[in-house]
Amino acid sequence: MFRKIKNTINLINNMGWRYVGFRIKHLILGKTGILKKKYPQAPPLIQYIRLEEWKEQKTVFFFKDKESLSITRNENEILKQQFENIRQGIFLLFNSLPTDLGQDYDWVTNPDTAYKYDINKHWTEIADMSKEAGDIKYVWEKSRFSYIYEIIRYDYHYNTNCSKMVFDDMESWIDSNPVNCGPNYRCSQEMSIRVLNWVFALHYYRNSKHLTDAFFSKVQYAIYWQMKHVYDNIDFSRIAVRNNHAITETLTLYLIGIYFPTFPNVAIWKQKGKQWFEEEVTYQVYNDGTFLQFAMNYHRVVVQLLTWAIVLSEKNCERFADVVYDRAKKSVVFLRTCMIDESGLLPNYGHNDGALFFKLNNNEYRDYRPQLDALAAVLNLDISLNSCEDSEWYGIKNKKNTALDINFALHLFPAGGYYIIREKDTLTFIRCGSHKDRPHQADNLHVDIWYKGENVLVDAGSYKYNTDDETLRYFNGTQAHNTVMIGNNDQMLKGGRFIWYYWSQCKQASLTETNDDYVFEGVINAFIYLNKNILHKRTLVKQKNKLHWQIKDEIVNMPIGSKMLQLWHTPLQLNCNLSINAICKQNTILKPNIKEGWSSSLYGQKETTKELIFETSEAEISTDIAIY
Repeated sequence: MFRKIKNTINLINNMGWRYVGFRIKHLILGKTGILKKKYPQAPPLIQYIRLEEWKEQKTVFFFKDKESLSITRNENEILKQQFENIRQGIFLLFNSLPTDLGQDYDWVTNPDTAYKYDINKHWTEIADMSKEAGDIKYVWEKSRFSYIYEIIRYDYHYNTNCSKMVFDDMESWIDSNPVNCGPNYRCSQEMSIRVLNWVFALHYYRNSKHLTDAFFSKVQYAIYWQMKHVYDNIDFSRIAVRNNHAITETLTLYLIGIYFPTFPNVAIWKQKGKQWFEEEVTYQVYNDGTFLQFAMNYHRVVVQLLTWAIVLSEKNCERFADVVYDRAKKSVVFLRTCMIDESGLLPNYGHNDGALFFKLNNNEYRDYRPQLDALAAVLNLDISLNSCEDSEWYGIKNKKNTALDINFALHLFPAGGYYIIREKDTLTFIRCGSHKDRPHQADNLHVDIWYKGENVLVDAGSYKYNTDDETLRYFNGTQAHNTVMIGNNDQMLKGGRFIWYYWSQCKQASLTETNDDYVFEGVINAFIYLNKNILHKRTLVKQKNKLHWQIKDEIVNMPIGSKMLQLWHTPLQLNCNLSINAICKQNTILKPNIKEGWSSSLYGQKETTKELIFETSEAEISTDIAIY
């Protein structure tokens, strides 16, 4: 009981009374049924805007219609195969996992567990997390409609007409998902993504004979009620969640105000959406361009949303506040700095749920170049990447006036807590940060090492957000990262779902150079729930232009009788030779415990890795890492 009270106090101190008060209020509203009454089930069909009225608007999208596009047509086998798979009912869930949903998918069955949600239940009665149902994200994936970009791109490059295929799916979804019922009304961000993708399809196929008055009437009705839900529930995303969900939802409210101006109360949605979007970008993207979720893929989600926001506002003679442009530019700089030039990959750092809302190219999912290049082009930045198809779809005039030189040197991002050493053949990525916002993984002082485009020391990734407790703890915990544990204890104490207690904090960090070396020195306060005075000190010395790293870890105030574990994770197969050797404080050679570990470079998929663990009852380990 005492431990629970301490944890609750710690949670309140971390999250603040605004968060706690909202969660309590939200729980009460849910339990009493008041929340359910706020969101009517299957309201009657009302026509808020007619098709001709919508077509006659003076608003501007990325393009006027399919016929106005002048993108160079490129028939290719990758796109053709993607389209054929979709036509046969095989979808690439999480942008990586081929899954046969069939041609008559019901929109509510989890293909991972075969669990079918009750479509007649109000969304407040649907559980996010359920062992029986499994990971709800498997149900949400097709309902995002992000797959329609493969269909639309096939339609354009092969000069055919797939509008019936797209519109039939949209109508099927609307007919199968009564307003505010079932799992697909459980998450406001999912609704926002779906609506943005529908808007893209409506503009592309605006001249199609299949865009009929009757069909459009259904679509505008479904868009209105989804966005009304988003607006009415926006405090949940802005207070309880406050991450890329809030950025997605506020931007969509603003954009729907532009493209559906006759919706009831839409003017206030637009005005508030713009204001909230600016506030969320200012708060969530730190002043050095790093992102509060401490996750590369979620930062890319924001990059795509910023691209939509800036392009579409300017095309409609509006503009966001200067801070949005500033944080957009700094985001490009940060992510480009972490990028592996040969492949466009970034460290698999932080939560990675496979999100890529608007895929307008053939590149691999973890290749960040298309999305970064598009936002850079919007900002007239040249980041030394080949232009990709995305920019053409967005109608971006590729000026690229200002060259952005990501040189081979030291790069510091102290607000987010990232320290990068870039050399011609190597990239050393170090995380040493404080947490003023909710952390998702216990990974402070993690080190990633890349050599000639190959990830030599890896971050394990995420795997799934809803799986067994042991697997969740492994991927979210300290064991899956290249850092240090005390016994079997994570750096922070795990709570329920996405909650950690006793957040680790950076006490000091520096990245400097001498004539021969690059030197990182970092200190974090961690394992606070064991002893509030425990410090983990890590020093990393990288010899300039040599494949040699020296790392020294020290635990200050380590509990008596405890053991210090230093962990390293490598792929089973490497194209280079890697040696890792360690000694303890008394210069005794430590023999590693080599065991099977796990990695997940793509959501929902696990790969076996080699995990090396050096263990000592002393409080210091010095490690020599070399590639040859």
